Amino acid sequence: MLYWAIVFFVIAIIAGVLGFTGIAVGAASIAKIIFMVFIVLFILSLVFGNVRRGGPRL
Repeated sequence: MLYWAIVFFVIAIIAGVLGFTGIAVGAASIAKIIFMVFIVLFILSLVFGNVRRGGPRL
């Protein structure tokens, strides 16, 4: 998922440089949404991974 966020970010940069502002804004919006979903899923996997294993062992 992080891969797709980076791909859309690169597309947005290339489209912005070439002057396709509508495409650049759309690609940047998609990249932002995918990145936020990635962050939420990553945090949830960290929390539920520790809960399932009984927490960190010290």
